[in-house]
Amino acid sequence: MRSLFVSKFRYYIVFLSVCFAFCSLGGRLIWLQVIESDRFTSVAKIARKNFVSIKARRGDIVDSKGNLLATTRSVVEVGLDPHSLVVEDQVKWKTLATYLGLPLQVIEKSAAKKTRGNETDILGVRDIRWVKLREEVDEGTYRKIQELRIKGVYGNFKHSRLYPNRNLASHVLGFVNKEDVAAMGVERFADYYLKGQDGWRESEKDGRRREMPQHRSLEVSSNDGLNIELSLDRRIQDIVEEELLYVVQEFDPLSASIIVSDPKSGYILALANAPDFDPNKFNTSDLATQRNRALSDLYEPGSTFKIVAVGGAMNEGLVSENNIIDCSKATIRRGNRTLRLPSDHHPLGKISVSKVVQKSSNRGAARLGILLGSRRLYEYCRSFGFGQKTNFGIGGERQGTLHPPERWDGLTITRLPIGHAVSVTPMQVHAAMSCVANEGVLMKPQFISRVFDKSGKTVVPFDPKPVRKVISSTVSSKLSKMLVSVVSSEGTARRAAIEGFSVAGKTGTTQKLIDGKYSNRHHVASFVGYFPAHDPKVVITVVVDQPKMKKGLLGYGGVVAAPSFNRVGKGIISYWGLKPQTNEEVVASRLRFKNQAL
Repeated sequence: MRSLFVSKFRYYIVFLSVCFAFCSLGGRLIWLQVIESDRFTSVAKIARKNFVSIKARRGDIVDSKGNLLATTRSVVEVGLDPHSLVVEDQVKWKTLATYLGLPLQVIEKSAAKKTRGNETDILGVRDIRWVKLREEVDEGTYRKIQELRIKGVYGNFKHSRLYPNRNLASHVLGFVNKEDVAAMGVERFADYYLKGQDGWRESEKDGRRREMPQHRSLEVSSNDGLNIELSLDRRIQDIVEEELLYVVQEFDPLSASIIVSDPKSGYILALANAPDFDPNKFNTSDLATQRNRALSDLYEPGSTFKIVAVGGAMNEGLVSENNIIDCSKATIRRGNRTLRLPSDHHPLGKISVSKVVQKSSNRGAARLGILLGSRRLYEYCRSFGFGQKTNFGIGGERQGTLHPPERWDGLTITRLPIGHAVSVTPMQVHAAMSCVANEGVLMKPQFISRVFDKSGKTVVPFDPKPVRKVISSTVSSKLSKMLVSVVSSEGTARRAAIEGFSVAGKTGTTQKLIDGKYSNRHHVASFVGYFPAHDPKVVITVVVDQPKMKKGLLGYGGVVAAPSFNRVGKGIISYWGLKPQTNEEVVASRLRFKNQAL
């Protein structure tokens, strides 16, 4: 009897357990199917949703004549699914390899590897469903690949940035990297206009997470980017870059920069540096070649800086072009102190202010700086644009070094007027000389002339922007006349002279600091000037860092940089078809100079 009772008890226990299990399961099903039905239905719908980005086409960049400098092309990323390949298609692999420009072994290896990972991995063994064969294939080539009808080989369409002129204007244009991020130059500065607005598409995915086009429910189209027209002129850019190639071959410098602009508008017509790079292959070039040295490299400007002290002293009415400056004495009394003046290359004695500029007298410029006084000299340096960025806009620009008078030592007042105790960029020097060429008005350097749509209509204009009036038009005219004499047979820049045209300009030669001391063999050579002097059409700046000279020669601005100005200027004259001045026009221009200076 006891045994029968135990058996019945166990039976009831098992029965009740089974009933409880079924009740629990049923309750759970009711909970999931009824109470939580809406939530899980929503989760399932979300899981099936497929959101696909529709990339906008990036806008084009053109020069002032409409020549294409940067564009976007449609390309195809080609790859394969190793699991979808069939044996019958292997005879077509050789042709596929030819179209892709790949060895046949690459395709064979990609097809053979079907899994990744192993049992010891957290994720275990996983199937490989996509192997990239070629990142970018043009649409024509992809159509040929499609005609092969190789099962498991397919492509993804995407946009790719193309710079058709390779290295041309690379430091101005910049580039877009592989992550579709604008990294530098115009690409980065004007990214807001160029990039457009991406669209998106909503559809559903199947069990293998593949899109089902028949279930597309919503699509928002992309808006392509706008186009940018630069002030650059491709032909002038070619002239400049050809000259830089010559400079590199002739002098093997550490670097060199050339800037060309219209002084009246501030528009940059050409800008180039050596070394440069190909933005199509930016990932193969080092960062040093990508640096826009015209904006980032600092140097002591030397004698090109003398226009500040001379222009400032004349603008304040302290001197005229005919006033005599005693350059024979090595010292000068200032208050209760005796200041030692910088030396000149040759003894000059007592000379006019005009001769101070023509002969590039260090002592004369220093005396004019002292005459101005520390505060006014500093303010004119600032007014000409030194010690501050030009806000050129394409990144990498440095403001240079210009200390306020409170931080000057006893020599600064005599060294700053000759371009020492200050560091500048080539663009700052260029803008300052452009100010003299533009009747004393400093203009903001600009490289974009407008933003326009696909119909050619201007959306955003970039008009010329005056910054400030630095010196009077009368003083600028007198200073221009002095700068013309610099390019004469008696001046320091006779190699910059262009027959038939009046050229104004200034040389600069700076000794570089090597191991904390100024070197007699390592120089920065520069020249900045403009023509025609009476009605300037173009300003050209040439800066060459540490040219390697032949034995017995030094890297003076008049020897290295001035000839480059001459060759670039002649190239522009030929391109623009400018006519040389006749004798009568030369006389007339001199009279205009004289009248303007009165």
